[in-house]
Amino acid sequence: MVKGFKTFGFSMLLMLHALAWADASPPLQAIASLDVQRYLGRWYEIAKFPNVFQKQCVADTSAQYALQPDGSLRVLNQCRNSAGEMVQAVGQAKQTGPADSPKLRVRFAPDWLSFLPFVWGNYWVIDLDASYALAAVSEPGRDYLWILSRTPSVEPVVYDALLKRLAQMGLDIARLEKSPQAFTLRSPS
Repeated sequence: MVKGFKTFGFSMLLMLHALAWADASPPLQAIASLDVQRYLGRWYEIAKFPNVFQKQCVADTSAQYALQPDGSLRVLNQCRNSAGEMVQAVGQAKQTGPADSPKLRVRFAPDWLSFLPFVWGNYWVIDLDASYALAAVSEPGRDYLWILSRTPSVEPVVYDALLKRLAQMGLDIARLEKSPQAFTLRSPS
């Protein structure tokens, strides 16, 4: 087991549970539909709202989604901590509603706790480009936001356009902090 996994996963669980009780007005809207097959694979975290369950993450944050035989998704979140070690949390995600629903429920609690409703948190895809290369994920209370990309960097014009759309949705983009990837940590030769 990777060092820090239990703390990382349990903290994420608690924060996602709090999101289920959040009240936002006007309601946040998810995208119209999500093709889960196209969403699978690795996503690099470009920016996020600071949160407790990622406080140890200083670089190389990513999420990997894989389809499971039961139709759920295996979620592998990982990041590099200040000691240079990779920290991982393994979770499960399930779509709510129809097969093309952009609304998922995610848990990082152990399997034996999965029957408890409060271990599941909201994971809504609220923005996604047509090529499935850039996404924004939040939840109804707008307390959390992640900007994800298939590549470790995003063109500034594309990023700025996404920020404008997110601001129009009522998200406080001033709270965003960039998430360094390995290539941004290297000093020039």
